[in-house]
Amino acid sequence: MKRIVLLMMMVCVTNSSFASQESKPIYVCPPCNNQCDDLKFDASGVCSHCNMTLQIENELKITMTQMKKTIAFYLQSGVEVLDFAGPMEVFAYAGYEVFTVSKTKDPIVSQGILKIIPDYDINDAPQADILAFFGGNSGAASDDPDVINWVKSQQHLDYHFSVCTGALVLAKAGILENKTATTFHDALDYLEQNYPKTKVLRNARYVDNGTIITTAGISAGIDGALHLVARLNGFNAARKVAYYMEYDKWFPGEGVMLSGENPYAIIENVDHLIDYVGVYEIVGGQKIELKISEREKSLYAIINEMKYPLFYNKKDLFEDVSKNEVVFKRDKNNKIIGCESSGDSNYYKKLN
Repeated sequence: MKRIVLLMMMVCVTNSSFASQESKPIYVCPPCNNQCDDLKFDASGVCSHCNMTLQIENELKITMTQMKKTIAFYLQSGVEVLDFAGPMEVFAYAGYEVFTVSKTKDPIVSQGILKIIPDYDINDAPQADILAFFGGNSGAASDDPDVINWVKSQQHLDYHFSVCTGALVLAKAGILENKTATTFHDALDYLEQNYPKTKVLRNARYVDNGTIITTAGISAGIDGALHLVARLNGFNAARKVAYYMEYDKWFPGEGVMLSGENPYAIIENVDHLIDYVGVYEIVGGQKIELKISEREKSLYAIINEMKYPLFYNKKDLFEDVSKNEVVFKRDKNNKIIGCESSGDSNYYKKLN
């Protein structure tokens, strides 16, 4: 009997040991778009690569899932292609979940050309974090009581977003009452005359009221979408999207911001970038020239006549388009003398 009890105790201890090993947490650093995003650690502390505080992997996955924004694009027949396609590209590349909604699931046609089958109708659409409306026959939505009642019923949104005359849908639902807004240039007078409680701005690419962002017509929707990405994920995240899209007409902060939250504060003064400007060379090898983009007020590198953005993290620490860290070195007089990248073992000496 004693032997049986002893064996059972040994089995319990062994199983407990295995359970302990299986349940041992894995630690990772929060996503920072660096190579350490793929590293795993067996103890708490800070990341040896970026110095961010480590978190338990499973808990971080839950947190990141909760943080991922969902965006409902309401589309009506006749909707302008670029009105919704431009922002859709921005939000999709930024990692947001985008789905389409219309009054019914019947196919709709954009500009008489593009056939679209909505993912949901207004009766079964899931709750979204952001609700977006677009121009092109927007009266089909703004003049439809069922659609407006659906818009009013969305009570747990983080943001309302509109492009072009999509602002008229928000206005009809009362969302722009006592707010400042803009819309397509041909619809500014209409918005102003029919919704006197809304202050209408002209010559504005977008207007940010905090939780309501309205943009001017068509291409301005890309600017407004990039601004929302900058608000939610930071200026560097928006720059990466703009670079990926080859959207070199973006002027960060060109809109009207009334919320007091300015994601472009870091670029209001480029003095902190001047030290890095110059020509760098691998000993006996390739030269790289660093310049400041006056449009973006950010640093970029010229390599073989191609421009590549560098993303500022903190003093002397940048990131390149391949998510490699670029670290600048200074001498005892605090003057930049070179830099190196985590993507290779080369040291780039500053020539001037």
